[in-house]
Parts: sequence; C-alpha cells; structure tokens
Amino acid sequence: MEFFRIKTDIPFMSYGKITTAISLLTFIVAVFFLLSRGLNLSVEFTGGTLMEVSYSQAVSLNDIRAKLNDNGLDMATVQNLDSPKNVMIRLPNRGHLNSVTISNQVYNLIQNEGPNPQLKSVEFIGPEVGQDLIVNGLMAILFVCIGILGYLAIRFEWRFAIAAILANMHDVVIILGCFAFFRLEFSLTVLAAILAVLGYSVNESVVVFDRIRENFRNTRGGTVPELINNAITATMSRTIITHGCTEMMVLSMLFFGGPSLHNFALALTIGILFGIYSSVLVASPLLVWFGVSRANLIKKPKQREEAVV
Repeated sequence: MEFFRIKTDIPFMSYGKITTAISLLTFIVAVFFLLSRGLNLSVEFTGGTLMEVSYSQAVSLNDIRAKLNDNGLDMATVQNLDSPKNVMIRLPNRGHLNSVTISNQVYNLIQNEGPNPQLKSVEFIGPEVGQDLIVNGLMAILFVCIGILGYLAIRFEWRFAIAAILANMHDVVIILGCFAFFRLEFSLTVLAAILAVLGYSVNESVVVFDRIRENFRNTRGGTVPELINNAITATMSRTIITHGCTEMMVLSMLFFGGPSLHNFALALTIGILFGIYSSVLVASPLLVWFGVSRANLIKKPKQREEAVV
C-alpha cells in the first residue's frame, strides 16, 4: 500500500560520507558518556528492596511518589502491580540500612496516602542477583546480534550482514549513551526495549536490502549507488507509513503511560528514530564501501558435465 510515490530517485548515497561521519561522531560521543558517566542501573541490577502494598481502593501513585520524595527517597520507583489497588515500590540499597528498616520506613510514610494499606510482601534483591541479570542481559544482546548476522549472511550476503549489524549496534549505543548522559534509570524494561529495537531495526534493513537485491537482479543498467538510491526511494512510502504509525503508539505511551512506562517508551522512541536513520543512511552507504556488486547476489549457473560416450 502506498499513499504517495516518489518518481525521482533521491540521491541518498551522495550524502553517504556526511551521514556516516555524523553517525560515527554520535557513536563516539555516546561511548564517551557511557565510559565517563556510566548507566544509572535500577534495583534489578544493583540490588535493593521490593515492596508490595495493597489498598482497599485505588490510590494515587503521584501522591505516594511525592511523599517519598519529600522524605529523601527520590530514587524509589512506584507503579501499579496488577490493579490500581496494588502498588509495587522498588528502592535501591541505602548504605548500612537493611531491607527491614527501609521497608518499615517507607510503610510508615505511605500509611496516610490511601485507605487501609496492607504490606503484602517485602523482598530483598542481593547484588549477586543484579550481577547475574547484567551478564544475562549482555548475553541476550550478544546472541541477538549473532542471530542477526547469521540470518542476513544466509539470506543475502556477508557484506549485508556486517552493514546491518554495525547499523543496529549504532542504535543500541546511542540509546545507552542518552540514558548515561541524562542519568535515566536503566531497568529490565529498558533492556527489553533495546532488544525490541534490534529486531525492529533489522526488519527495516531487510526491507531495504531486499529491494536492493531485487534491483541488482532485475535492472540491467545503473551503477551500484544508483540502484541503492532507487531501492531506498521505492520503500520510502512504506517506511513513512509503518514508522509513523509505530511512533504514534510509542509516543502515546511516552506522554500518557505514566512513569512506569516512561523510560521504556523513551528507549523505543530513540531506537525507532535512529533505526530509520541507520537503516537508510548508515547501512546502505556501508554496502557501497564494502564493495557490494551485482555479482555478489547473482548465482552463477552450474555447468552441466557432458556425458562421455
């Protein structure tokens, strides 16, 4: 389905050096902030206290957050668990205070913020569990990247696989750099958003790559940059429709989903925007630099051996 069609090919590849230079610069800046500031890891990674409080009626999360912030617990994360009556509070470790002391302090502060509060459970997450989650998260990203490399190498060609994975890792590092620079909390939901961005970005790369392969096989004339420009231009309508609809949904979560979904939606927003940029203006120029040609995608016909009489 196309709402519009661009008749003249846009010369994307003529700006390839500029766009890749911008990507390289943003990548270096993101890595710098990651190394200098680090990620603001959540309770799941650093260890802390998880509290589940139940009320007889729906309670305002903003009132609970304000109460905790006024008493020096601004690092607490407050969200509904499974209904507006159940609230989960996550608190990082606080020096020498143990989980029992922290949970009692919080429970005393929020008793007046809702009708009949009942402390249902208190759990302590040790630093060992947090380290395991960090390792498992990194392994998950590594396995996803290996799977993407293998899939694209089999479906297309190794140059396409390397170009796509470099572009996708660029998106991941940009997301991490933004969270490091603004000191936003990096939680398991943000990690899930990063994995979703990897799959989303590779899908866009596959669409563009498939059109490039089709041009190489079916178009007789034209240089490699011209064929790539035609492929990107031909998919622009699909890109705008797909990403526009997705971005509207993600932005609705960002602005109206509340604090519990804010960082998740923010990571998706950054990833989708840079995913479009990297798939079109990073992965495709890398193909030209890697020397992709028509011969790389056209299988040579097998010569039949003549029977000897």
